[in-house]
Amino acid sequence: MARVRISDVAAAAGVSVTTVSLVMNDVESRISDETRQRVREAARTVGYAPSSVARGLRTQQTRTVGLISDQIATTPFAGRMLAGAQDAARENGYLVYLLDTGGDETIERDAIHALTAQQVDALIYACMWHRVVDVPQGLPAQAVFLDCRPAAGGYRSVVPDDRAGGAAAVRELVAAGHRRIAYIDTEETPIASALRHEGYLEVLAETGIPVDPALHVRGETSALGGRAAADILLDLPDERRPTAVFCFNDRMAAGVYIAAHRRGLDIPRDLSVVGYDDQQLIAAEQDPPLTTIALPHYAMGRWAMEVALGVRAEGDEDATHLMECPVIRRDSVGPPPAQVAKPNRRRASHTERPPEAATDR
Repeated sequence: MARVRISDVAAAAGVSVTTVSLVMNDVESRISDETRQRVREAARTVGYAPSSVARGLRTQQTRTVGLISDQIATTPFAGRMLAGAQDAARENGYLVYLLDTGGDETIERDAIHALTAQQVDALIYACMWHRVVDVPQGLPAQAVFLDCRPAAGGYRSVVPDDRAGGAAAVRELVAAGHRRIAYIDTEETPIASALRHEGYLEVLAETGIPVDPALHVRGETSALGGRAAADILLDLPDERRPTAVFCFNDRMAAGVYIAAHRRGLDIPRDLSVVGYDDQQLIAAEQDPPLTTIALPHYAMGRWAMEVALGVRAEGDEDATHLMECPVIRRDSVGPPPAQVAKPNRRRASHTERPPEAATDR
């Protein structure tokens, strides 16, 4: 299709090319409002759109933002971060260029080069999982880090407040009356793991609950890992077994459900469980629905974009912003059982029908 030119608009409006240029670029001049309206109507009629490249050369702005993603774009769980960033960009008249690297350093380097060559007005570097990252080579000093902390200073970043989130999870269990509270941790030990554990220990200390190292168990970050870790905890002697479990994430919490149900234990009557992430299609779909700590993905995405565009002036340039992780209360937390020492029943196989007590809600 032939491209509609500014001369076509001039002919349709019955004015000069110069007049069209002045009107379309909102340049102050003595052109009457009537003529301006006629030019804009002619532009709509013939389908003319100003060249973003030419406008960028003139204004030194491309109205575009580059967002480099490490697996976020391919992980539905974290898609809310992208939604928050895109909504903030659109509301401020910007278009987002999204490039997902899949964690490949070569692709990442090429992505940074491509976006800077396109002269994007801002750049956001986003990661899957809260962690400390080395600053990629070639990343501009004005870049904003999303869901990660740069190892080097001089950058702004936004991450979930995982220490406070871990503390909130344990306070939820303490408020329900529990004192033997386990923490099922990930064996991958990202910074989020240490921070959530710190929150766990903080609440035990402030409530006078003794720390039992046997109640801190690590496992693979999956339902299988959560199930294996839960089996270790539920095999403890009756007087040391937990009445409540806080899990590093919702997938591990789903594994705790499996382990508990295979032993004929009811959640929350026999065992209370709290997850982390509020992961779509997992937390709310458990039976009973899982109480969990939500990661503020959408809010973090908006914050990063607004800071990158300069519409939000928040804190020092060399600072990490901690975003609150709210408690999502559902039905997996209750008071500790009246008789703490419950039968530690194991089912003979996964096909065997569970005892009636396990299905009595």
